[in-house]
Amino acid sequence: MAFSQNQFDKITLLAKNYGATRLILFGSALDNPETARDIDLACDGVPGWKLYELAARLEEEINAPLDLVPLTPPNRFTQLIERRGRRLI
Repeated sequence: MAFSQNQFDKITLLAKNYGATRLILFGSALDNPETARDIDLACDGVPGWKLYELAARLEEEINAPLDLVPLTPPNRFTQLIERRGRRLI
């Protein structure tokens, strides 16, 4: 499944509407968007269950599997995402 800039634009807009202050793309959709099977994102600024609601809305909007993880609290995994990922917001 190939992912387009249009899909990333939709993701960014919807995340901003949910109050995201940071959104980072990582994983296969960053490295090889033309062959990636899902989109991996890390987010800050969307509290509690709203993060899960955002993930569901994003999947519906782009019609593709998506993983969304919180950036807070920071840990080794989120620090790696911040170093290697591409910031969308």
